[in-house]
Amino acid sequence: MRIGIRREDKNEYEARVPLIPEHVRQISEKHKVEIYIQPSAIRTFSDHEYRSAGAVVTENLSACDLILAVKEIPISFFLPKKKYLFFSHTVKGQPYNMPMLKRMVELQTTLIDYEKIVDENRRRLVFFGRFAGLAGMIDSFWALGKRLQDDGTTTLLADFKPALEYGDLATVKKAYRKQAQLFAREGIPQNLTPLIVGFAGYGNVSKGAQEIFDILPHIEIQPAKLTDFYQKGVFSNKHLYKVVFKEEDLVEPRDSSGRFLLQEYYQHPERYQSKFDRYLPYLSMLINAIYWDSRYPRLVTKRYLRDNYSWLPLKVIGDITCDVGGSVECNLTVTDSGNPVYVYNPDTGRIDYGIRGYGPVVLAVDNLPCELPKESSTVFSTVLKKFIPQLLTTDFSRDFQNLNLPPELKRATILYNGQFTPDYRYMHNFIKDL
Repeated sequence: MRIGIRREDKNEYEARVPLIPEHVRQISEKHKVEIYIQPSAIRTFSDHEYRSAGAVVTENLSACDLILAVKEIPISFFLPKKKYLFFSHTVKGQPYNMPMLKRMVELQTTLIDYEKIVDENRRRLVFFGRFAGLAGMIDSFWALGKRLQDDGTTTLLADFKPALEYGDLATVKKAYRKQAQLFAREGIPQNLTPLIVGFAGYGNVSKGAQEIFDILPHIEIQPAKLTDFYQKGVFSNKHLYKVVFKEEDLVEPRDSSGRFLLQEYYQHPERYQSKFDRYLPYLSMLINAIYWDSRYPRLVTKRYLRDNYSWLPLKVIGDITCDVGGSVECNLTVTDSGNPVYVYNPDTGRIDYGIRGYGPVVLAVDNLPCELPKESSTVFSTVLKKFIPQLLTTDFSRDFQNLNLPPELKRATILYNGQFTPDYRYMHNFIKDL
């Protein structure tokens, strides 16, 4: 079997790779497999590094049986009956990727989606989530500092830069530790206190965001105590405040006599309604790091912002999970790392790119880990390489029921030779009318 690695070209900032050169070397030498990779001028590892690791650098991957990528693949790239591993962003029926999915069906391809590689407890095994959180928090702090400055209040936060401008995570953390020392001495203007940052979610994305936030002096508040804390009015201008929201903090049963049950919420979200608007009056910044699809209640609605924004302290929404029109309904479009934010005007429903205007600043970059490409690729590749030997020894001529893939990969197989596998048959409805 030959392995191909596709060049990433979602935008000029997408420099990640699924396998780093050192892991290409290890796989090639141990398993005697040829690895081909397309050339790239923007990839975080150079073509020379891959050649030195034993890869063949070539545009043509037609000789490869298995092709790896990170983000979505253009329709014109697919070849009949090949096997592809990438983040397809199709399982929710995302409209912009349905033509791609239909083409993969037509060409009788096999699709294994990284997002669906999970263990027996449904925990994801191959992901960039931590780095999405890291970059999202860095960019959100930058946006908050600039927005406050534009509103006439200059703070130490104005010295923060977007993640792309730091270069690597070590440089980021060094800069934040320096700012933390200044913050402990100087604080922020009293009129901004309490500056409360809410984190919706507590998984890998949220943990990555909190990893950056926690460098600065802060005090954590439990959601249930947020109202009492605010009403007491005793605030520190030399600390930020953090609130982490779990599912039971975000929603409540529609039946007022019921109580929150986590598994019931997952299985029957229609029985629940959002209660997040009771926290929004206290938040200066919201970091959204939850999984969401259309079955679940929203955190922030357009209607709520239209009716209430004039008196809210909310300056920035870092929508790291970036579902357009999703849990944060005012996320109207994705952005890229060169122009990462826009202001949503709740009165007009229009957006203006940048940090100036009436309404919250929305960060909506949908490939944030590309802003820390070397480190995020290295961590991702370290996990992915463990699955490569199993793919190399799989007999793909068998029917799916008897396919000798390990369960983690079998659960992630959306298409097998152009047919939806049992767990994903519902997806046929997404493409039947295209």
